[in-house]
Amino acid sequence: MAARPDRSALVGDESLRLLSLVERAVTQRLDDALKAQGSGIDQWRILSLLVERGGCPMNVVADHAMLLAPKLSKLVDRMVSANLVLRRSDEQDRRRVLIVASPRGRQTLASWDAVSAEVQQEFRTILGPDADLLDDLLRRLSRGLAPGATSAVTPV
Repeated sequence: MAARPDRSALVGDESLRLLSLVERAVTQRLDDALKAQGSGIDQWRILSLLVERGGCPMNVVADHAMLLAPKLSKLVDRMVSANLVLRRSDEQDRRRVLIVASPRGRQTLASWDAVSAEVQQEFRTILGPDADLLDDLLRRLSRGLAPGATSAVTPV
């Protein structure tokens, strides 16, 4: 018969489950709000990156938007058709194609950002004074889980 995990392991399992539930709920809430504006969370992530950084190759966009290449290609094709993004040759390497936000994409992002800000404010209201603490904890967790990060625990 297999040994039962100790209670501390179960508490950790509950934290992982809660983290997953919250991530799903947050993503769904934001995606629903953006869909009401004719977008989706993936398009919003892509345009946000392109406006912030300028032209980016597809692999950078895929990493940022957390999408696999085939899905990203289809989505970028639709965004090109909607005149939200443009494809441009990289001036340093003509073989490489960069994706850039179009002027229409920049305008559209402004309205999507307003919707995103409303959703973020909802969460900040729920968390109250702990909202900044959650931001700090999530950043620390993200940095600690990044590829190449050391696994050493840094006390607060």
